[in-house]
Amino acid sequence: MARSARLKVFRTPIGFHDAYVAAPSQKAALEAWGSDHDLFARGVAERVEDPELTREPLANPGTVIRRLRGTTAEQIAALPKDPPRRARAAPEAQKPARARKATPKPKPDRTPLREAEQALADAEARHAEEQDALARREAELARERRTLEKRQAAEQARLERARDQERDRYDRAVRDWRG
Repeated sequence: MARSARLKVFRTPIGFHDAYVAAPSQKAALEAWGSDHDLFARGVAERVEDPELTREPLANPGTVIRRLRGTTAEQIAALPKDPPRRARAAPEAQKPARARKATPKPKPDRTPLREAEQALADAEARHAEEQDALARREAELARERRTLEKRQAAEQARLERARDQERDRYDRAVRDWRG
């Protein structure tokens, strides 16, 4: 019951049907109907509060429920008796200014956007290559450092052993000298 308290039911005519939808707002109702225009501002859509008409939409929130408006006989009776006559097309120059069709604006050129997106993608690829090259250089330097440290450590150990041997020899020679 609390769920239906937040939802409202809206209606708009679609052909020979009325389309009902339970939604939290007019915007949500327009989205459910797939309308790009504000049908409420145009007076074509409205909020419905009749319990009989709101029962099914509230049971299926967000789903568009179509109901036939009247019987087939009622719909035929509602049609105009005489079909409207078409006026002869006047030459373009004789039509009033507001009746002339305005030439549609050309679609905006997407080329600059496409070029900017491509430039960004190219830069990202180049940056990735540069980062990879730097990582390879860093790995090579790390290998060189380990090799250098290993060689230096071996040399240091060899020289320390040689020093220790010479110290032992010197100490023996001093002891022999002192007697």
